[in-house]
Amino acid sequence: MPRFFQHMDRPAEVADILRIGGQDGVHIRRSLRMQIGEELTVCDGQGHDYVTVIEGFDGDDVLLSVTSRTCTVSEPTVNVTLYQGLPKGDKMEWIIQKAVELGVTRIVPVVTSRSIAKPGEKAARKTERWQKIAAEAAGQCGRGILPEVTMPIAFRDAVADMTASPLLICYEAGGAPFSELLKSTPESIGLFVGPEGGIAPAEVEALTAGGGRLATLGKRILRCETAPIAALALLMGLTGNMD
Repeated sequence: MPRFFQHMDRPAEVADILRIGGQDGVHIRRSLRMQIGEELTVCDGQGHDYVTVIEGFDGDDVLLSVTSRTCTVSEPTVNVTLYQGLPKGDKMEWIIQKAVELGVTRIVPVVTSRSIAKPGEKAARKTERWQKIAAEAAGQCGRGILPEVTMPIAFRDAVADMTASPLLICYEAGGAPFSELLKSTPESIGLFVGPEGGIAPAEVEALTAGGGRLATLGKRILRCETAPIAALALLMGLTGNMD
C-alpha cells in the first residue's frame, strides 16, 4: 500500500478527512493514478499510521477519509544521530538513504578539516534535496518518523551538539569493538564518521575529550560511505533492532 508522510497538529481520528497536496498529491493522482475508493497509508511522523481511503480530489490535492489508526511498529528502540563528515560528490545522498532505512533518527553533515566538499552558497539547496531523499526512504521502508537532515555545520559546532548523548567514533586507526561499547541499550546515541581521508588527530582528541569513545569496524579500512552503514547495522543488531 502506498505510504506518505503528513504533518498533523494532533493525531487524527477515524472518519477525519485529511488533505495531501504538493508533490505528494501530484504523485498520487498523476503518477500512481490512484482512484476514489483506493487505500493508502498516511504517517504523521510522530509514530502513528493511518489507513485511509481516497474520497475525492480538489485540483492536485487528494482528500482522504481515515478508516483506522495504529502505532507504527517499525521504529527502533534507540535514537541515533549520525554525524557524517561531509563527503564529496553524491555520496551523502546514498548515505542518507541507507541510514534512514536502517533506522537513523537524525543526520548531521559535518565539515571537518579533511572534508574535500564545502557546502558554500548551495548548502540550503543541498539540504532541501537531502531531506527529500530522507522522506522518500522513510516512506519506502515504512518508518514511523521522518528523520531530520540538518544543514551542514562546522566541526566545532558538531562537538558542541554531541554533548546530549553517548558518542561512538568510528575510527579507522582502531578502537574497541561495538559489542564491548554497547553492553546496554541507551535511549540515544551518536555516531561520528569521518569523510574521505578519515578523522584528523586533533579532531579525535576533541571528540574523545568530550566523552566520545573510539570504536572499530574491523581490520579493513572502509570507505566513508560504507562505514556509517556498517556502524548502524552493528548498532541496530546489538540493541535488538534487527530481530
